[in-house]
Amino acid sequence: MPTRRNFILAAGLLTLAPCIWAQSPNGSTSNILVLGDSLSAEYGIRRDSGWVGLVQQRLSQSNLPYTMRNASVSGDTTSAGLSRLPAALQRHQPSIVILALGSNDALRGLPLEMTQANLEKMMALSREAGAVPVLVGMRMPPNYGRSYAEAFASMYDTLAQNQQAPLIPFLLEGVATRPELFQPDQMHPTEEAQPIIADNVWTVLNTVLKRQP
Repeated sequence: MPTRRNFILAAGLLTLAPCIWAQSPNGSTSNILVLGDSLSAEYGIRRDSGWVGLVQQRLSQSNLPYTMRNASVSGDTTSAGLSRLPAALQRHQPSIVILALGSNDALRGLPLEMTQANLEKMMALSREAGAVPVLVGMRMPPNYGRSYAEAFASMYDTLAQNQQAPLIPFLLEGVATRPELFQPDQMHPTEEAQPIIADNVWTVLNTVLKRQP
């Protein structure tokens, strides 16, 4: 059975110093901004070994003119992400924004309505800045209450449908039920898990890139 920690993973309420960095390979002409929490901020693993860096490698190998800009901060809620997004948009002027937030809201017991509203605002801000928002789904374990877990998961589906936005169904698909892919804290994925996470992101992101002008 998957554990509670294996599902929530890490959004990093207990720790964590901010991690804000950027990959800048030669020849990149457009930015992809990642706004997430510790699942995206390389917590506990080597720099450049996380899923964001692995996606950058695929972009470079495919000769696609994009640079990943990682503005993820461990412990971030959607409220914190919303407060930081305008400056990040101004700084990086992305063509795509990947929104990978929400787990910390659930860990803190924040109302789903607030989480949904914050994500909606971030998607609207991204569009106003000329970027395509890509929503990343998160999940909670059934021991939070089946109705709550289902409502949390469906929130992302509803948002993606209402906003007509691309959705990565679950960031940790293929990882959450495998304890061996977590660090000793049993919250944060290991370096070995990152290629699986990168696959989950790339499957959707690659489709979005093909639609870009």
